[in-house]
Amino acid sequence: MRVALVCPYSLSRRGGVQGQVVGLAAALTRSGHDVLVVAPLDPPRSRSRVATRSAGSAGTPGRDRPPGLSEEVGFVAAGRSLRIPVNGSQAPIALGPRSTWRAVRTLRSWRPDVIHVHEPFVPGVAWTALLTRIAPVVGTFHRSGSGALYRATRPLARIGWSRLDDAVAVSAAARATLTEVVGDRAARCELVPNGVDLDRFERAEPWPSDRPTLAFLGRHESRKGLAVLLEAFTGIGRDIGLWVIGTGPETASLRSRFGADERIEWCGSLGDDDVARRLAGAEIYVAPSIGGESFGVVLLEAMAASTAVVASDIEGYRLAAGDAAQLVTPGDPSALSAALSLLLDDPERRSSLVTAGRVRARELSVGLMAARYLARYERLISA
Repeated sequence: MRVALVCPYSLSRRGGVQGQVVGLAAALTRSGHDVLVVAPLDPPRSRSRVATRSAGSAGTPGRDRPPGLSEEVGFVAAGRSLRIPVNGSQAPIALGPRSTWRAVRTLRSWRPDVIHVHEPFVPGVAWTALLTRIAPVVGTFHRSGSGALYRATRPLARIGWSRLDDAVAVSAAARATLTEVVGDRAARCELVPNGVDLDRFERAEPWPSDRPTLAFLGRHESRKGLAVLLEAFTGIGRDIGLWVIGTGPETASLRSRFGADERIEWCGSLGDDDVARRLAGAEIYVAPSIGGESFGVVLLEAMAASTAVVASDIEGYRLAAGDAAQLVTPGDPSALSAALSLLLDDPERRSSLVTAGRVRARELSVGLMAARYLARYERLISA
């Protein structure tokens, strides 16, 4: 089967949707299918082209490939992205006509059996692929939390919805958000949870540390709750460490406020292998987001790396973690500090969370997610 995966967000930047596209592409390829990923990539390349391999897949030269995408997966860069403020974050999307034309030209020349568009209503590459109608189109909706601008797109969203042959949401929260723009039509949107790449995290060699260490991974912006974690951490008066992985618009201000604490290591942006090693080396992974999370794949990544998880008690994280994480009130540094202190003092509780987390991660592996999507692709093709 020839499957085109279309991602509206730049694969140069780590993100939840990007990670799912990359993981799904690898899982489908391992299952023997021919996969092409079409997405923005930064910095811009001089051109993007479809290069035929012996197996009949498409791709671009190694220098044009995004980090983490398997060499066995075809890839075409759809141009440079712009960062657009959306839902408390910044979405790196490609809006120019050259990018959209490149996506259309690529899909027409490659002739997939099915086109799978992630976040179909995002302007640019995703929206263009949705309207192309070269093959049956599956749409996956990830977004949790709307806003005035999102609701203002109702007329366009309903046009786009009519072009989908199948629709999936990664969580009930994502489906509820979709309901705000397409109404009761969203009821036919079934749930297929996101998945975790077990192999990368289960095999990671733990990053060495000479003391118990917490880890945070995410963009440094308000909704991710890093400020809450840092305030909670300063209230824990013991010899522990904190690895802060990632960057963002709040990095400078947070380092100004908390940089004097020598227990905190500001790791910056890391490659996939080093991220897995840091998660595996941490005693506890902390996910302090205060909202806007449709599904917490990063929780599953930490669980697959055999790390105990403490997370905010929000819907997306409850869906991902099940009973395998310690949940705390979001946005409350005191509650988070108390929960972390109790867990650091209770090795049996940490061990039980690690065991439950491994089980939970296996229940939501990217391989199982790919199998669910394959069944949907086959139904569409046969119809």
